[in-house]
This record gives sequence, C-alpha cells and structure tokens, in this order.
Amino acid sequence: MYILLPSRGKLIRSKDQKMRKNSILIVEDDPDLGRTLFEGLAKEGNVIHLAQSAEEALRLFVQKAFDLVISDVKLPDLDGLQLLESIKNKSVHTPVIMMTGFGTVQNAVAAMKKGAFEYLLKPFSLNIMDQVVEKALENNSVKQEVNLEPLDLSAFSMPIVTKDRKMLEILELCKRVAPTKATLLIQGESGTGKELFARFVHRHSQRNQGFYVAVNCASLPESLLESELFGHEKGAFTGAVGKKLGKFELAHRGTILLDEISEMNTLLQAKILRVLQENEVDRIGGRQPIPVDIRVIATTNRNLETCIEKGEFREDLYYRLNVISMKLPPLRERTDDIELLAQYFLKQFAEIHGKPMHSLSENALSWLKKQEWRGNVRELKNTIERAVLISSERVLTLQDFGSEELVNPEENLAEDSSTLSLRNMEKKLIFRALEKTNGNRTHAAKILGISIRTLRNKLSEYKQGLSPQEAV
Repeated sequence: MYILLPSRGKLIRSKDQKMRKNSILIVEDDPDLGRTLFEGLAKEGNVIHLAQSAEEALRLFVQKAFDLVISDVKLPDLDGLQLLESIKNKSVHTPVIMMTGFGTVQNAVAAMKKGAFEYLLKPFSLNIMDQVVEKALENNSVKQEVNLEPLDLSAFSMPIVTKDRKMLEILELCKRVAPTKATLLIQGESGTGKELFARFVHRHSQRNQGFYVAVNCASLPESLLESELFGHEKGAFTGAVGKKLGKFELAHRGTILLDEISEMNTLLQAKILRVLQENEVDRIGGRQPIPVDIRVIATTNRNLETCIEKGEFREDLYYRLNVISMKLPPLRERTDDIELLAQYFLKQFAEIHGKPMHSLSENALSWLKKQEWRGNVRELKNTIERAVLISSERVLTLQDFGSEELVNPEENLAEDSSTLSLRNMEKKLIFRALEKTNGNRTHAAKILGISIRTLRNKLSEYKQGLSPQEAV
C-alpha cells in the first residue's frame, strides 16, 4: 500500500500496511451479488459495509471513513453516477469502483470524468474484482492511521489569491460567519471567484464533515431543475421510474450552493423560500415533507434589486437570502492582484505542462495590467495558460500573448510638428488599432483597411527600426 503525502507529493510505504484493515462500502441492491461481494472481500480481512440504496450509502459515508466504495450504476433511488459525484465532493481521494450490467462507452467515459477509479461490466469474476480492489487500495492517497496531517482541501482547488484590501475584508467576513448557519448571498461578475468563496465558507464551517453540493441554476432546463433540487418519487411523472433524492437532501448537514440563482423562475423561487423558512423539502409526488438541515449559499452575477423591479425575482426571497451579503470586485478594480494572479497561474501551468518558465517580462506584465478582463480571473487564467503552451522561452513575453506588435511601441506621441510626419502618424494609428483589438492583427488590419500582410510588414519595420525603404 502506498500513501501520497499531500505536503510533498511523494509516495511512501506504510509500516502498518499488513496490520491495517481496509474499510469498504458496497452499494448494491441485488441481494445475491451484494452477499457474494461481501463474503468475497471480507475473506481478505477487509471491514465491509453493505448498502442497498444511495440514500443509505450517503448516510454511512458521512458517519464513517471508507478506504474504498464499490457501487452499482443502477440504484433504486439515485443514479450511481450522481452518487459518485456526491462522494467525490465529500472526499476527492476515496476511490470508487463502478459496476453495471448495461455498460456503454458513453457511461464509462462519464464515470471516468467524474472520478471513478474503474468501471466493471457485469458479470465479472470475483478474482477480477479482487485485483481491481487491491489496485484501488494501493493507489488510495488518504489513510487516517498513518498519522498524516488532515487533508487540506484547498490544495485540490484554486486558493483565493489576493492582496486587495476589499477582497481581504470579504475573506475576514467569511471567516467570522462561517461557523454560523447564516444564509449567504455572494454577488459579482462572472469569473470573480464566487464559488471559491462559497467553498471557503464551507471548509471553515462546522458543516465541513457534511457534503458540499453545488447546483448551477443557469445550466439546467426549468423542467429538470425542480427534480434536481427537490427530488421525486417513483411514478411522479412520465419517466420517473424510481425514487430520486434531490440536491437539498444530499446536502443534509452540509452546504448547498445555488449558483446563479437569479436564473431560476419565480415558482421555484417560492419553493426555495419555503425550504429556508421551514427547513423541509417536498419531493415531486411526495406525500409528506422531509426535514433537512442545510446551509444555503446563493450567488448571482446580476443586480437582484433590478430583477425585483422587473418582476423576475421575488423580493421576499431576496431578503431571506440577503442575511449576509458580499459583492466581489471585478479584476479591473484589483490592479495589484493581476500581477499576483498572473505569477500564480504561470507557476501552476508551467508545472502542469512541464515548461521551464519562471517569470513574466516587464512589457508583458504592463500589457496584462492594461487589459479590461471582462471575464475576470477566469479570463486571466485562460490567457496565461494559452501563453505558457505557446511559449518556448523561460520568460513569457508579449509575443506569447499574441501581442508581439506592442514590443517597444512609441507611446503617448506628442502632438507637435516633430511627430506629425506621415510615418509617425501611420505608426500611431496602427498601434491604436491593435490596442483596441487587444492585439488581434486580423481585426486591426480590417479596421485600418489594409491587408494582414501589409500590417505584418509595417510591424516588422517598427521592430527593426528601419525606414520603409530600408526594410524593402
């Protein structure tokens, strides 16, 4: 058995590996297969827990620490891939083996994308399962008995990188309210890091042993969103072939994030309000409400007060969500953070892609600080990664950002007679066009009414410091 040390990222062999009993959770509603797996894996000295539904499995997973989960894809109350996603939200390192008798390439790919360790097609021999289990346990990087420090979840998601005064004040507010059950409303433009702050609050709360469940209200059709949030009973509507747990139930004793809540219709908003007021949910087709203990964090990139005026958002829900409110400033208002984040992403992507880069040129950094970053941190992150992939040097330069035309430009040309030559005015117009198009040559050439080839030739002249006649 090998243990991954989070602090150093190296593999070490546990001295107690032969003495330690592994705890395995099997989720299977077929009694015969469940019993076979139970008896077969127990012979190896493992401690086995058997659950016949996803609901029972999630309850056990919250109560106990498991080294491995083996689950069927087809369960009576919840899709196995949803169970896989919930387990990975709770414990990213716990390996999960999925089993199915109805395997397809699409399902296998979906399972692997969600973090499944292996995807087995039924029927399979117990010997095959033993081999997969042994391999999964050897690769399991979280073992409680090795006396490692508790896993820092921030190491597996982007930390909040900032030195901006306003952002630091918001972080301090998050620390103060995290231990409470207060509802949070986090507002800000797309890409400012709203979900990072939601996860920060969950990690620092007393609910961090429960599940963190995120729901993107904008990505799901209205016809599916209600079922996703509240769940449904078997036969509640056409296609409801079994009972399904909603996200609110999955987040019991944990935190639920309602991302982009402003995109939810007013009928669902009314049901959300009832959950907040009564601490209970009604499954579609259910006969009685189900009590839940959850903390709700909502995010939006829209102005909710404007939405209320337009009749698109319920005022009573707004006040219920707005117990603790915070608005994240856009990146263009956090100029000092641009350099900090750029250096952070540079180091991150250089390691990921195996590039020997270590710094940004002064011109590149100056150019980054001048951009509007309408996509905020997300856009900056993508820009840095693209530059890292393109570059073949140790230092990122303007050329790596598609902005080689900005090298050594003559900025702020004085409007006196000495600079009113045709060449200087031409040069100034070209640089202005490139600035307006964020360095896109094709668009700049179109604005100037010249060919891309002519633009390249002009830029080559400026870089070499030659006159047009000399360049030819």
